[in-house]
Amino acid sequence: MTVKALINAGTLRRTALALLATSAFMLPLAAQAQLQKITYLLPAPGTLPAFGPWMLAQAKGYYAAEGLEVEFVAGRGGVDVAKQVGAGNAVIGGAIGDTPIIARAQGIPVKAVAVLGSGSLMALVSHKDEKIESPRELRGKTVTVISYTDTTYYALLGMLSKVGLTKNDVNIQAAGPAGVWQQFAGKKAAAMAAVPDWTVSALDAGAQVDILPADIYFKSMAQAILASDETIQKNPQLVQKLVRATLRGMKDIMADPKAATAVYVKHVPVHTGKEASILKAFELYNKYVYAGQKAPGQMDEARLGELQKFYVGNGVVAKEAPLKDLYTNQFVMAK
Repeated sequence: MTVKALINAGTLRRTALALLATSAFMLPLAAQAQLQKITYLLPAPGTLPAFGPWMLAQAKGYYAAEGLEVEFVAGRGGVDVAKQVGAGNAVIGGAIGDTPIIARAQGIPVKAVAVLGSGSLMALVSHKDEKIESPRELRGKTVTVISYTDTTYYALLGMLSKVGLTKNDVNIQAAGPAGVWQQFAGKKAAAMAAVPDWTVSALDAGAQVDILPADIYFKSMAQAILASDETIQKNPQLVQKLVRATLRGMKDIMADPKAATAVYVKHVPVHTGKEASILKAFELYNKYVYAGQKAPGQMDEARLGELQKFYVGNGVVAKEAPLKDLYTNQFVMAK
């Protein structure tokens, strides 16, 4: 072979290697470019353990496997999320299973497309030395809530109503997302209307507690995924993908909370060093919230109907909406 031929062969070889290297570099970029970008609106910061299923779905690539690149943005509570989703500012959002009752009454066209568990997100958490075995024993005592407009507050009112008490029989204090457990842990309240995250915070602060799940007395709901009527009608495939991926995250926590904790903390590094607390939170969600659904994510229509009657009877909403306007199980029942 001549020198010129050798040079040409070497040039071709280097060119081929360069093309291969470029192709190998470009493939992941091309795959990433094909992902559909979605804004997922959460009712509070995504770093809260309450959003473990969503963070696990992101960390373990469940959204990416559905062809989605999800960005989580914090809203200002479930009703605000419903407003934004209903207005088309986000295609999907998180709230509580109760939220569509309030949203529909305000003309906001959203439905719950999945509910993450058969239990209530809220539990009545009291100090052990208070020996509170029923909401009836709250008469005259101080109970903290996050606010007077949050669904956990309505769940507390629902519990009280089942034992013949009203808000006037109890000193209910709206203390905000930190004060709700801090005032309780500091013994400034006998009990709190708490989600598992706040219960763990109180335990970490040294409180000895009893937990009375709300749904023993009042069937409030777990967290829910919300979508607008328009998105459900025009882009059901997108809703299906988001529901399927998120429920996979919940099922991972249910199957192995310890392994889920390790993945979660790596993905949400603000919790580094707090693995024991995250595990406690996941175990509380498993015990009181996630378990018991016939199909993961399924809405219980009868339960929703009873809740709506309570909201109407207590003046939270003016009138009942058709139940089928409040939810759909089409995305959780589909294979």
